[in-house]
Amino acid sequence: MNSLDLARWQFGLTTLLHFAVVGVSIGLVFYVAVLQTRWHRSGDERWLRLTRFYGKAMLLSFAVGVVTGILQTFQFGMNWSRFSAYVGDVFGAPLALEGLGAFFVEAVFLGLWMFGWGRLPRRLHLACLWIVAGATVLSAYTILAANSWMQNPVGYELVDGQARLTNVWPVLVNTNVLLTAGHVLSASLLTGSVIVLAVAAWQLLRGRELFAAAASMALKIGLVTAVASATFGHFQGVLAVREQPMKMAAAEALYETESPAGLSLFALAGFAANPGDLLVDVKLPAALSLLNDLSTDSTVRGINDLQAEAVAEHGPGNYVPIVGLMYWSFRLMVGSGVLLIGVMALGCWLLWRGRLERSARFLRLAMVAAAVPFVAQAGGWILREGGRQPWIVDGLLRTDAANSPNVGVWAVALSLGAYLAFYAVTFWFAGRTLVRELDHGAEPEVPAADPVRRDLALTY
Repeated sequence: MNSLDLARWQFGLTTLLHFAVVGVSIGLVFYVAVLQTRWHRSGDERWLRLTRFYGKAMLLSFAVGVVTGILQTFQFGMNWSRFSAYVGDVFGAPLALEGLGAFFVEAVFLGLWMFGWGRLPRRLHLACLWIVAGATVLSAYTILAANSWMQNPVGYELVDGQARLTNVWPVLVNTNVLLTAGHVLSASLLTGSVIVLAVAAWQLLRGRELFAAAASMALKIGLVTAVASATFGHFQGVLAVREQPMKMAAAEALYETESPAGLSLFALAGFAANPGDLLVDVKLPAALSLLNDLSTDSTVRGINDLQAEAVAEHGPGNYVPIVGLMYWSFRLMVGSGVLLIGVMALGCWLLWRGRLERSARFLRLAMVAAAVPFVAQAGGWILREGGRQPWIVDGLLRTDAANSPNVGVWAVALSLGAYLAFYAVTFWFAGRTLVRELDHGAEPEVPAADPVRRDLALTY
């Protein structure tokens, strides 16, 4: 491996790990806000106990997300200096909104919420958490806007070999970023649903009936967000067929242009980045054309024709991403999403029949399903980032022209080892802390016969 390979591994691994935490924190902050809102409106102590219980996991996820995110950004200056110089003028606006706006607001109001129990009025205390939830959405949106510009550059001009921002609004508001934000945010809410459900299932198996309310809410929200995530993801794919056809051709291992195009159900090829042909390819006739254009006779361009077009436009070179990786990461994402829709639908059916709490099999399934959203996230981000290779900015800047030219192999290798060691220690301590806190269960119910303690509990 050379320094470029190691830099790509470093950024890819740290991004996957950081984004897994981000999805949890976005999902949990909305759940905790809803739980506290229900307590604020009803005065039912159950919702207060659940708010404080799940609030611990939410705070821990925010802490880990901040630590891993800050460390991740150092790579732009360390390993990707030419990329930073190329896109710095464009990325300045969305990253300023994220850092000076959303992140600052999150930090201030999360601190007020965390230390405001019993000190702030109830309504103001609740408002602090909803402000944090809104700031997390803004933070995610601005980062996704910057990433979407790498997928579909708009609102810029090239000046002396660097991208210069000419209009910020196409960068912040375009179809690519709107669909991406919808997909990521609904997937994050789904992740939060699955985590809340898994923890509730664990507690229900231990006879803690309080968590039946949390499980019920998680199943209902989870089913809606699972369908929403799949819907946004579908239209994202339809858009990518037009804006990034090579990515989607690789995701289908479609080498030859077809009209109509069949949907690949299962394919195998030789062990090469671009094997050029498939050994096995089981297809559903015309289904890919139907999904892309709602037509059974539309044309879908294949890898070979797209490669020839890229050579004619950009000069000699290999413009095909790693086909096997794109093909299976796409199916990993879609398969995980379908599985979660099934789990949530089954749970809602059991809830409707009044059998949820008595179904030990489903509760165990819900605990296992906690790993599935992270598999789906990994598959989705590998497809999104790996599918535009060899470009780091699609059609403008190649990845092999974006790294730091004077950083050697050993420097990147040492930083990669340090990053992974730091992440491992962070996740280990966070995991231990989370298990210990969740094992304690919710705070004990205050007896109605003790009016003084009960009044204190209900006023924080």
